[in-house]
Amino acid sequence: MLDEQAKKTLLRKIPHGLYVCGVKSGDEANGFTASWVMQGSFEPPLVVNCVRTDSISHRLLQESGQFALSFLAADQKDVAAQFFKPQRRVGDKFENFDVLDAPETGCPVLKDCLGYVECRVVGSVAHGDHTVFVGEVIGAQVFNEGEPLLLESTGWNYGG
Repeated sequence: MLDEQAKKTLLRKIPHGLYVCGVKSGDEANGFTASWVMQGSFEPPLVVNCVRTDSISHRLLQESGQFALSFLAADQKDVAAQFFKPQRRVGDKFENFDVLDAPETGCPVLKDCLGYVECRVVGSVAHGDHTVFVGEVIGAQVFNEGEPLLLESTGWNYGG
């Protein structure tokens, strides 16, 4: 029998970075705070990104087959908080940020972050309330040196 409290406690101990995932399909763009992200392969360079199936970003990512991850710095908790809010409620989440369209995918990335990677989706697994997207890294740029923002350091929980 599964001990629900033990499961929740232990799954929340898995360390996660926080990123802003930019997606774009046609003229429609969005971004969200992503935490279920990891490197999946050296060659080819792959990144795994898990996205809620009921989100606008999920639809845009499925339509376009690409995404970009802006790596947040340790002092950017406020930025992560802005991108947790649903687009349905807040509108254009990028409007108060300095943004560029990533050159390979056109996905929005934050200029004020550690840097970004751009990915083309090469596989996915749809199961449960998130889809696991596997993206091949096709572009990257470093903007700043520094430590990444970790979910654990924010006092927030996402998981379990």
